[in-house]
Amino acid sequence: MARLTGARPVAARRWGSATAFLLLLLTVQAAQKADLSGDTTAATINHSLTLLQRLQELLQNGNGSDSVLRVRSAASDEAKVFHTHQLLLSLQSEVFESLLRNQSVVTLHEPPETAALFDKFIRYLYCGGVSILLHQAIPLHQLASKYRVWGLQRGVAEYMRSHLASESSQGHVVGWYHYAVRVGDAALQESCLQFLAWNLSAVLGSAEWGSVSVELLLLLLERSDLVLHSELELYTAVEGWLSRRQPEAPVAERVLRAIRYPMIAPSQLFRLQAQSAVLARHRGAVQDLLFQAFQFHAASPLHFAKYFDVNCSMFLPRNYLAPSWGSQWVITNPARDDRSTSFQTQLGPSSHDAGKRVTWNVLFSPRWLPVSLRPVYSDSVSGAIQPVRIEDGRPRLVITPAMSSPDFAGVTFQKTVLVGVRQQGRVLVKHAYSFHQSSDEAPDFLAHADLQKRTSEYLIDNSLHLHIIIKPVYHALIKVKK
Repeated sequence: MARLTGARPVAARRWGSATAFLLLLLTVQAAQKADLSGDTTAATINHSLTLLQRLQELLQNGNGSDSVLRVRSAASDEAKVFHTHQLLLSLQSEVFESLLRNQSVVTLHEPPETAALFDKFIRYLYCGGVSILLHQAIPLHQLASKYRVWGLQRGVAEYMRSHLASESSQGHVVGWYHYAVRVGDAALQESCLQFLAWNLSAVLGSAEWGSVSVELLLLLLERSDLVLHSELELYTAVEGWLSRRQPEAPVAERVLRAIRYPMIAPSQLFRLQAQSAVLARHRGAVQDLLFQAFQFHAASPLHFAKYFDVNCSMFLPRNYLAPSWGSQWVITNPARDDRSTSFQTQLGPSSHDAGKRVTWNVLFSPRWLPVSLRPVYSDSVSGAIQPVRIEDGRPRLVITPAMSSPDFAGVTFQKTVLVGVRQQGRVLVKHAYSFHQSSDEAPDFLAHADLQKRTSEYLIDNSLHLHIIIKPVYHALIKVKK
């Protein structure tokens, strides 16, 4: 809350400096306009950098100041004093325009974290640019929002979306997600949530896992696109979260019931029942799910589907990185020529299918041309082939089973291709392409990637890093009994 702490007769000096600023700005704008008449002697004279330097000096030295901001914080007995210029503050912020309309000295009360960055915030109002670090993003965004400096607010939000992969000692994505929820930034919220889902294994082992809220944890647990080694890894992390946070029993039970127990092998389920203190404490809440999981592993999928609804999330695998679910494929010099590989996966997550394997063939083409762009003969130039540029093609990835089997009855396969990139020194998932059995290839696979350039963001040491995951999905062949 701002309040008037003093006043002085500054009208003449205020409007004198305002006129000077306006004349300077108009002079620069006039110098930057090129002559549109077609005169070859037209040129642009640009002294904007000099103008920015002079504006910085104005703020630093307080020359021609006509207003004073006093920033107070509970963390300090002394106020930060800024000798400012009403015109420049008003141009950037309607809040400052209102505060300074009838007073020249204003006291502002800020929390310690925003007060510490107020000089950086004011410098942006004068120069239109600011340097920023990870831990400064939220307080700068708060200042921009409070004083309605929309350009800075958008810039900080974009910085946060583009620096989710940056490495920090305590982690920051979880904190940014919670902040995005509080301020209602849906785009930042979704970006954080997607990053956490696609790189969950890295988050589970970090310090920020303990700061995940109940709401965020439940949102993550209901997703099928989580990328992690196995469902057992997820259960272990959830057990640690519950042990540290000690939520109320209803919350703990909601969390435990979101684990997909059929995706955990029976031997591991037996061990959890014998050794997990959290599971022992809440056994009654998940006993039905554990019993159902053992039934799922004991019976054939076709027989199980006669009595239980297998078309629900409990029986849908997530994006597991364990070898039985897929394979990593590193393609060196991916722009060079076509490549192929093959690998095997388990037919399904049920132990009844543990000994059954499916072989998959994969074809990668860096410059596949759609039909509309393929060479055709032209009648106009003696049957000459129309020229086709290499850049007209796009990467193509085709995944097909090497065989068919009666065991496939009641099972379809969802295929997921993860693309790893190096960001801020870490290899992380940038894209995830998913497609079902009805299609053999991922639509729009790397459609916007330039694999011809060694500096492409999709390449790590001139190699394309893929991880292909096969997710068996069971379907009920007979209507589930009520």
